Amino acid sequence: MSSPDPQVRASQSAEVRQRRNDSARAGRGPVVAVTGAASGIGALLTQRLAASDEIKKVVAIDERRGDVAEAHWHILDVRDPAIAEKLRGADVVVHLALDLDLESDPAARTAYNVRGTQTVLTAAAAAGVHRVVLCTSAMVYGALPDNDIPLSEDAELRATAEAAGVGDLLEIERLGRRAPRAHPGLNVTVVRPAVLVGGTDTALTRYFESPRLLVVAGSRPTWQFCHVEDLVAALEYAALEKVDGELAVGCDGWLEQEEVEELSGIRRMELPSAVALGAAARLHRIGLTPSPAGDLAYTMHPWVVSVSRLHAAGWRPRWTNEEVLTELLEEVAGRHTVAGRRLGRKDATAAGAAGATVALLGTAALVRRVRKARGRM
Repeated sequence: MSSPDPQVRASQSAEVRQRRNDSARAGRGPVVAVTGAASGIGALLTQRLAASDEIKKVVAIDERRGDVAEAHWHILDVRDPAIAEKLRGADVVVHLALDLDLESDPAARTAYNVRGTQTVLTAAAAAGVHRVVLCTSAMVYGALPDNDIPLSEDAELRATAEAAGVGDLLEIERLGRRAPRAHPGLNVTVVRPAVLVGGTDTALTRYFESPRLLVVAGSRPTWQFCHVEDLVAALEYAALEKVDGELAVGCDGWLEQEEVEELSGIRRMELPSAVALGAAARLHRIGLTPSPAGDLAYTMHPWVVSVSRLHAAGWRPRWTNEEVLTELLEEVAGRHTVAGRRLGRKDATAAGAAGATVALLGTAALVRRVRKARGRM
């Protein structure tokens, strides 16, 4: 007998649909677990996998329940060793529970990211999972003046820990390389997106919130973007084991700085390297900006990547660099950032078009004022 309560009937209908979906998928495709499944890229991937006929079952893990009713949810912190029991029966784990928030405390962020990855890799091996997919960034290749354009996916990882979050990503990659040796039978796939756009907030997306695009004299910026939809499609390929190893993902080709300025309509502000790097370092050191000076390298030197492995597997990006840049500019419209720091509307009006110049060239006076104020506390 069905309930007269519409909410109860809706819940019963959802349960019936779930049972039918489970029955239809029985014996077909892998069981895929997704960490960080309640928000961001994790939520998008969970939704995509739950709708796929190629996936037998989706196990969603997060500290809160997400909106994908078709997934089987487990609420816990990925650092909890109890996660091993939740992963039992899974064929593949896609680990997306990372803290990459610019405003997070760096020490706490690193502790969460590294410990979480260690726990997931160990738990996956203990649960009999045969593949873990990690998502880092193409930033791990490093932004260097002598980089090839594009970089091979097998290129040496030459990044340092000087940019926000990159140290965490390098450590995650190290853990991923070590895991198959420590746990024979466990395979690790690493997906490295280019500049990620689509509801994201990073030092590189904030670059386009400035009144002027800072260009360091003598540098050779190149821009390659990755829309979150294309990243999710690439992660699905990895989850279905259509591709493995170390993979870069992004739009085909790249944009030169001049093309970016023409498409965006934002003019450049060119500064000597010593001035730009020194000012950025001082602003970060006194806590006025979330971005360390190392972030500037990724706007100075090329780090464009080849996506040949995904191409060989049949994956193609749906977005072009030009389209992603257009979406990014629409997303950041109305936001105001100077030297990586978000400004309120009043501050932005005061800063005006020369705000970036004032922020950088006036750093010495700013530092003196902050130190004097702290001295009075």
